[in-house]
Amino acid sequence: MKLERITFDEKVMGGKACIRGMRMPVSAVLKMLAGGMTREQILADYPDLEAEDISECVEYAALLADERVTLKAS
Repeated sequence: MKLERITFDEKVMGGKACIRGMRMPVSAVLKMLAGGMTREQILADYPDLEAEDISECVEYAALLADERVTLKAS
């Protein structure tokens, strides 16, 4: 899966995952979705976003959720 809309730039939001270089972090979009907003509501509130941006945010979250975490025993 190739993510083309998710960008990382130290000069934009401190290097957080953002959408197309804008000051719109992926985490903000995911929090809106998790909070119950529909894609249509998000697009209406943020007219610079496109439907494909939201889809790619969800794909990015799915990739991160698939990561393995190894915990060291204390």
